[in-house]
Amino acid sequence: MIGYLQGRPLRFGTDHLILLVQGVGYEVHCSTQSLQDLEGKTFVEVWVHTHVREDAFTLFGFSSEDERALFQSLTKVNGVGPKSALNILSGAPTKQIVQWIEDSNTGALSKLPKIGKKTAEQIVLTLQGKFVRAEAGSASSRFTARPQIVSALVNLGFRLGDVEKVVDQMPADTDLEGGLRSALSALTQ
Repeated sequence: MIGYLQGRPLRFGTDHLILLVQGVGYEVHCSTQSLQDLEGKTFVEVWVHTHVREDAFTLFGFSSEDERALFQSLTKVNGVGPKSALNILSGAPTKQIVQWIEDSNTGALSKLPKIGKKTAEQIVLTLQGKFVRAEAGSASSRFTARPQIVSALVNLGFRLGDVEKVVDQMPADTDLEGGLRSALSALTQ
């Protein structure tokens, strides 16, 4: 699989660029953010995600590893394919999208291109809490069971807003089993 390319941009389109690498022109689909970062440069580096299907071999390129990582995370969400993920990344900077996911801001996410309320909720359920990077030399005290607890409770039929209110009150060291027990108790009173 192709994971990285460097070369000379030959031509820019609205959603892609042709990148000339040692005499070969690669069509690389990019977010608006990446295209803006790369435009005007005579030599660029592109982090690549190679998407292979039976009928297509498509390259998706990013100006940063963080953007590629977010793209790859988004494509793991039910209902979000590579083109949808690229549309999401074109709608806002990477850090902003991650912040909306971490804050459960489904309203902001649903305003991104071609993302409805249900898809925004699914993105939050699937990805919330998965973007935390442990700082060097210290253990993260981040509430790591939160996404699993929220997902399980929503799948049991509880409303996302009610679930989030209960889960947000739990201590950071809550485990999955204890969190589910505690939340079920609170939600069924």
